[in-house]
Amino acid sequence: MATQSPKNDLDYRPSYLAAAVAAGLVFALYVLTLSPDTAMWDTSEYIAAAYTLGIPHPPGNPFFVLLGRVFTLLPVAPTIAMRVNLLAALSSAVAAGMWFLITERVLVSWLAQRWQRVAGGSLAVLIGATAFTVWAQSVVNEKVYTVSLAGMAIVAWITVRWCDDPDGRKADRALVLVAYLLGLGYAVHMAGVLAAPAVGLAVLIRRPKTILRWKLLLACGAALVFGGSSFLTQPLRAAHFPAVNEGEPTACRTELNLKCTFSEGTYTAFMYNFNRGQYGKPELNERQAPVTAQIGMWWLYFKWQWIRDAHGITPGLQGSLASVFLVLGLLGGWVHWRRDPRSFAFFGPLMFTVTLVLIIYLNFKYGASQAPELGDSVAREVRDRDYFYLWSFSAWSVWAALGLMYVWESIAAVIAREKQRLGTELIELPTTRAWAISSPVLLLAFVPLFANWQAASRHGQTDTADFAIDMLNSVEPYGILVTVGDNDTFPLWYAQEVLGVRKDVLVANTSLLNTDWYTRQMLRRPVYDYDAANGPAVYRGKKWDKPVGKPFDMSMDEADAVPLGQELTQPQLFVKDHIRAIVKPRFLARADMFVLQMIKTGRRPMFFSRTSGGYGQELGLGPYLLTNGLARKLLPDSVKVGGDTVYVQNEGFVDVGRTDALAKAFRAPASLIRKNDWVDKPSVGIPYLYVSTYFVLSDAKSKQGDVKGAADALASARAVAKATQLDKELGLDSPPPPPPPMVSGDSVRKTQVPLQKRP
Repeated sequence: MATQSPKNDLDYRPSYLAAAVAAGLVFALYVLTLSPDTAMWDTSEYIAAAYTLGIPHPPGNPFFVLLGRVFTLLPVAPTIAMRVNLLAALSSAVAAGMWFLITERVLVSWLAQRWQRVAGGSLAVLIGATAFTVWAQSVVNEKVYTVSLAGMAIVAWITVRWCDDPDGRKADRALVLVAYLLGLGYAVHMAGVLAAPAVGLAVLIRRPKTILRWKLLLACGAALVFGGSSFLTQPLRAAHFPAVNEGEPTACRTELNLKCTFSEGTYTAFMYNFNRGQYGKPELNERQAPVTAQIGMWWLYFKWQWIRDAHGITPGLQGSLASVFLVLGLLGGWVHWRRDPRSFAFFGPLMFTVTLVLIIYLNFKYGASQAPELGDSVAREVRDRDYFYLWSFSAWSVWAALGLMYVWESIAAVIAREKQRLGTELIELPTTRAWAISSPVLLLAFVPLFANWQAASRHGQTDTADFAIDMLNSVEPYGILVTVGDNDTFPLWYAQEVLGVRKDVLVANTSLLNTDWYTRQMLRRPVYDYDAANGPAVYRGKKWDKPVGKPFDMSMDEADAVPLGQELTQPQLFVKDHIRAIVKPRFLARADMFVLQMIKTGRRPMFFSRTSGGYGQELGLGPYLLTNGLARKLLPDSVKVGGDTVYVQNEGFVDVGRTDALAKAFRAPASLIRKNDWVDKPSVGIPYLYVSTYFVLSDAKSKQGDVKGAADALASARAVAKATQLDKELGLDSPPPPPPPMVSGDSVRKTQVPLQKRP
């Protein structure tokens, strides 16, 4: 494509070196604040999937998994997690470089000097890279969105260049490349095609005859399909049964072979996964919240970008900054339209797509932190969804930078102006001295860098991995641990599959137990040897027999046939040895049936994560549960008070000796105190669990007359509470209530067995 405009002799040569330097500085910032480990929500799932070449939750993100696997093999960081996190950092840095080039390109028809245009591009990089959500997602691979962002930004730059010369020698090849990148982006995340409508509209505006060129359209279609072809790896990889194999898009049950791979069953399973049938998203006309509330959610998260006031300390400042950056962006969009309609033909529709169209399409409920005064009177998302607008907040930096450049120019023009040549024209522009005098206005772009550093930085944070290890170590060798959500399950997968910690424990997530593929995986999972040398000291000195057999006595076909659930209209008696549990009338879900079946089979010790709240009690098992650290052990007979067993109000029976020994070996409290904050409220149940555990231990030791031990445990509770800001919410003058059930999260909250059984 052309580098000069024959009409007005403007210099359209991109400053690739300056863009690379800017992107390099962003990458350095992200490395400086990079997480050395995993984090809450989907981070552990994706790192484990990349490491095991597995399949994360539907539709599976196959190209990300392949790319992530490559990064796990590169010796660029000391840990697997850091290597995958570096992929996120590098992706966002590449996107920042693209926004630099686009901003600079828009300024070509506006400002005469290259240094001015480089300054504009640098502002876009600074604003976009330090917006809270962009920064926070770039220093730990919590999702796949940073890789998707890089793809969208590259597509945006290529399309802007195409708009300059749609009839040029390389124009057709550019469109084919864009189509390929869109397909590749879809294999990273469905949002990889967010730029497609804007690309199509730009083509119609700049070269409408393109739609009549069937060969070019055919080439673009082929490139799009080829870009997404990594989805074809899923049935093949699924049939190798990796440790992370969500959705299991294959009809093969024991091994990979041609007959089961090329079958209707595999096609049905693959399409069910590809279309995310597990989640049952409502139709767009079935609004989950008023559109005004959904726009309000975007505005809430937009306010977060410029100062993440997680604890509501400076709401006025946060709102004011958001208003300023909103006005700057709208002003920049207007200037973009007036000064460079060619590139606006693409970028304008792109911004419309990643804001209003995306808001309407996502059709979210009220945000987890939105309108707290409404409480539980409205349906809410299980977590804050700011990351879904990552593309919006990142791309907004282009318009915000253009708006700031316009303000800077306007102030400088008041100070002094002179005639300057812009292309073939002589126009009045501010003098160099005037630009310098008015430059303090640019300090506004530095606000997010300093305002978001503490909230966005993940430097040195290991609390999630530490929690996972603490939880697994609360389970006896070869135990089954019942969990309920993302945050008490995915970190355990990471600890087991990436760190190799306590693989002898079988994790049974109640939401995933409602699917057929998960129960099959539990039946397949081998019994791993217990690593006594690296296990907790409390389990040493005793022989732990390795169990033989499956966790429940069913074939895969029998497990598949278990229904979604059944309504119990009368109390039911469940009997196992001396356990006589009364299950009250309720809807007995498929997961409940499997939990009871594992107890009935009795090959392995059963533990319930304390993040499951009162789940064990709901099954009538309360009298048989004994608290051990972060979990509750199911005993073969009713628990009796005496010796190390103490009854604690609101918790139940506690094994004081074992809980104390486990607590002394806990890793997470120290890392939580070192972190000294907890930004994400929906996952605050994790530090709350430690506060509650220490209070329970303090109460139990007090009952035993151990005054010093009780005081030490109470001090630990208060230290964790203070570090995570829970002391302000709980008061801590008296023991807090027991931990609430874990928020289920994205991957499991809507998980259901298909109404029609998959082949």
